[in-house]
Amino acid sequence: MKTLALRRNPARSALIRGFTLLEILVALAILSIALIAALKSGAMATQNAGEIRLRLMADWVARDKLEEHRARRDWLPLGSVSGDATQAGILFHWEEKIVGTPNYQFRRLDIRVLPADGTDHALAHITGFLVKPGG
Repeated sequence: MKTLALRRNPARSALIRGFTLLEILVALAILSIALIAALKSGAMATQNAGEIRLRLMADWVARDKLEEHRARRDWLPLGSVSGDATQAGILFHWEEKIVGTPNYQFRRLDIRVLPADGTDHALAHITGFLVKPGG
């Protein structure tokens, strides 16, 4: 009888009152949505880090090609040239387009670096100028 009297006492029941099942389910739903968002954010950050690394290596390939021509003082013929290069163990395909400028002693060199899988999505693009040697 004593336990029955405690249940009916409104002052006492306010102290031992807990969460309802509905409140717990709502809290779990909110928590699960937050955890899913955090996991998606982490996955995207990991994927973006890989893409940034790939673009950085492609940029190094483009800059290496340009500086190689400058160091050798190349005077390239007008037209296009392509080839493959490896940077940090990753194979890239590069394309050079050599065009004239209004000043005959300069040539513009556009270098695009693409993934080696054959897609036409440029990972890096750089433009530089070559000076005619002895000119």
